[in-house]
Amino acid sequence: MKIDWKSKLSSRKFWAAIAAWLTSLLTAFHVSESNAAQIVVIVSGIGSLAVYMLAEAIVDARKIRNSESGIRNEENEVNEKNEEGGNGIQE
Repeated sequence: MKIDWKSKLSSRKFWAAIAAWLTSLLTAFHVSESNAAQIVVIVSGIGSLAVYMLAEAIVDARKIRNSESGIRNEENEVNEKNEEGGNGIQE
């Protein structure tokens, strides 16, 4: 079974689970509360950036796909006009 890392890394639940796991680990090793808080904040920040970057990549990909399909639709309309005997140029 292949893991969909793109989906995992863009999940807020995943990053919340990582932060909870990290907090538990730091507590188990008796890391001071202030140091543990700093580490969890840094990891949470990295998670936020990862989610933002993946979300923007998805939006950009959809924009490109939609613009390409728009170009194809225009080309199809011109080809249909040419097949009907017109060249798309009005006299």
